[in-house]
Amino acid sequence: MKKVLIFSILLVIGLVASQILPGLFGEDYHLMSEVITVLTLTGLAFIMIHVGYEFELDKTKLRSYGWDYVVAMTAAAFPWMFVAIYFVYVLGPEGATSWEDWKPALVISRFAAPTSAGVLFSMLAAAGLSSTWLFKKARVLAIFDDLDTVLLMIPLSVLMVGFAWQMGVVVLVMAGLIALSWIFLHRWSIPVTWPYVLSYAIAIVAVSEVVYIASKLVDSQVPIHIEILLPAFVLGTIMKRPAGSDPHADDSREGHLEGPESESEQKGSSIISSIFIFLVGLNMPDLFSDELTQKGPQLSAGMIAFHVLMVTIISNLGKMFPAFVYRREAHWKERLALAIGMWPRGEVGAGILILALGYGIGGSMVTVAALSLTVNLVLTGVFIWIVKALIRTVPDDVQAMHSS
Repeated sequence: MKKVLIFSILLVIGLVASQILPGLFGEDYHLMSEVITVLTLTGLAFIMIHVGYEFELDKTKLRSYGWDYVVAMTAAAFPWMFVAIYFVYVLGPEGATSWEDWKPALVISRFAAPTSAGVLFSMLAAAGLSSTWLFKKARVLAIFDDLDTVLLMIPLSVLMVGFAWQMGVVVLVMAGLIALSWIFLHRWSIPVTWPYVLSYAIAIVAVSEVVYIASKLVDSQVPIHIEILLPAFVLGTIMKRPAGSDPHADDSREGHLEGPESESEQKGSSIISSIFIFLVGLNMPDLFSDELTQKGPQLSAGMIAFHVLMVTIISNLGKMFPAFVYRREAHWKERLALAIGMWPRGEVGAGILILALGYGIGGSMVTVAALSLTVNLVLTGVFIWIVKALIRTVPDDVQAMHSS
C-alpha cells in the first residue's frame, strides 16, 4: 500500500494547492487553470490507453456486458437521483419544487454519478489488485458509468440551453468509437512503449480541444465536447500487443500499474500516474470563489459541513447496487468491495461542476457539491484500504476459482 499512500498524499497536496493558487495569481490564474485541465486530461488519456491495452473482451458474452451496463447505469443514476432530491427538498427554496427548481439541481447533482476511472484504476493497481475479479469488473463498470454520465449530460444540456445538432454529433462519435473497439480489438500494430503512449494521449487531447474550440466559434452556447476517456480507452483496446507478451503477468504485484510489464515501462507509468493524481487534486474548483459563494442564500459553516456530510453519504450509498448483484460470480465480500471501489470521484465530476458554473448556476448547492467531491477525493486512499482489507479475507478457494 506504499504507492497508494504516496498517491493519497499527492491528491491532498494538489487539493491544498488548488485553493491557494487562485489567491496568489488572481486573474492570471484563469490561463493557468486551463493548462492544468489540459495536463490532467493528458494524464487521464495515458492511463485509459493502458487500461484499454490490458482490457480483455469476450465477444461470446455480449449479454453479460449488457447486464454490466445496466449495473453501471444504476451506479451512476442512483447517486444522481439521491443528491438531486436532497438538493431540491433540503437545499432548495422553501416550498418551491417547480420544474425550474429541479433543472439546476439535476445538472449539479450529476457530479455524484461518475466514478473517477483514472484515480480508481491507478489506486487499485498500486494496491496489487489488478489480477482480482474486483478489478476486472470495476474496469468495465467504471468506464460504463462514465460513458453513461456523458450520455445523460446531453439531455441535461438540452434542459439548460435547448436542443442542438452538436449533441447528436457527440452520440455518433461515441457509437463509432465503440464499434472500432469491437471490430479491431488488439489488432493495430503500433508502438506501445510509454513515450509513444504519452504522445498518443497528447494527440487525443489536442484533437478534442481543437474540436471544442472550433465548435465554440460556431456556437458558443453548445460546443462539441468529446470526453477523452472513451477515445483513449478505445485506442488502448485496438493496440496490438507484442508477440509473446503477457499483459497480465505482473498484475498481482503491489505497485503494478496498467500497461506493459517491463521495469522501464512501469517506472514511466508510475511517474505519469503520480503527476496525474496530483493534477486531479489541483483541478478542483476554488471553493471560495465568488461564483460558488455569492449566488443564492448563504449558509453557516456548520450547516455547510452538515450538508456536505449528508450529500457524501447518500451519494456513496447510491453506488452500492453492485454489492447486491453478481451473486453467481463473486463472494459477498468481493461484491461489497466492488461497490466501495466505485466511490472515488474526481476529474469527471469536477468537469460537471465547471459546466454548471458555465450555465450560471451557483450558490449553496454548488458549494456543497464541490466540497463533497473534495471530501470523497481525499478519502480515496481510505476507500482503497477498505477494499483491499475485504479482498484479503475472501476465502482462498474463491480467489483461485476466479484466476482459473
